[in-house]
Amino acid sequence: MWKSALVFLAVVCAAMPLPALAQGSPQPDIARQLQELQRANEALEHRLDMLAKAIDDVAWFARVGDVAVIDKWRIVGPPDANPGNPDAPGARNPVKFYTYTFVPKGRPAGTKLPMLILPHGGVHADFTTYHTHIIRELMAQGYVVVAPDYRGSTGYGQGFYELIDYGGREVDDIQAARDWALESFDFVDPRRVGLVGWSHGGLIALLAANAHPADYACVFAGVPVSDLIARLGYSDDDYRQLFSAPYHVGKDVRQDIPEYKRRSPVWNIDKLQAPLLIHTTTNDEDVNFLEVEHLVQALKAEGKKFEYKVWQDAPGGHSFDRMDITPARQARRQIWDFLARHLHPLHPEAGL
Repeated sequence: MWKSALVFLAVVCAAMPLPALAQGSPQPDIARQLQELQRANEALEHRLDMLAKAIDDVAWFARVGDVAVIDKWRIVGPPDANPGNPDAPGARNPVKFYTYTFVPKGRPAGTKLPMLILPHGGVHADFTTYHTHIIRELMAQGYVVVAPDYRGSTGYGQGFYELIDYGGREVDDIQAARDWALESFDFVDPRRVGLVGWSHGGLIALLAANAHPADYACVFAGVPVSDLIARLGYSDDDYRQLFSAPYHVGKDVRQDIPEYKRRSPVWNIDKLQAPLLIHTTTNDEDVNFLEVEHLVQALKAEGKKFEYKVWQDAPGGHSFDRMDITPARQARRQIWDFLARHLHPLHPEAGL
């Protein structure tokens, strides 16, 4: 963002008449023009995100349309956690968001299928065809997949982007997508619903399973963001500002440690009951290995039964088990085997 701002500033200066530069223009004018250009740049970035989202939505049909019935639905979650004016018309209305569904083609009539809820990663990101191979593998096994673009996701404009509630009501959006899918699809078995998430999606999966322990038959958390207090300690200022932004938490971690603990799985695993598998690697360049170490220690301290595996310097780092290379496929086979033990898909050995 700052690079774009510098470019805009250079353009403004280049466009100014030489006499004005020689005499020195008033600083307030330069500051105002720069702010206006920054706002215009932000608006353009959101419009480009919306365009990218529209293109990617079309790409889904080309990439998995042969194996899946694909749809995108507009549903609702709880109201905005931080409305600017809580008394404004509509301020307390449910938040509207989109969710993708993928249903295996050729599913046997009268057969109940297991379902996976798959929250995407990122701080601000969205569910994209980055997940193509994952969806194809899950379709082959016989899962229904629900992938919500929860509040704060990109591709839906600045207003939706600024509804972000990391580790907060976005988790409620995931639960709302689960409940909606069970109401909408009579071919899904409500006793065979699992959660799968990587990175920030892993954080959401852990928090959702803890908040609703009776609703999920199993959970997989890959390289999960686990401790925001530690994470914001080793992250840079640009990352921290995503949380301290006035439309988000509004405070940095040192100003409100309890709030950041509330949003961190490592401090919220007391009610977790579902079978859990965790994967991580020592060379993760995004979610530092220390976060997952802390999570494992917390789970052991709580006496939780779970499975976990640590790879040593796995190729791909943070994306090590989501790539199109043999070690990644082998890692995913372990994930699919874990899920199959608890969700019993029609074709557990298919997909890889």
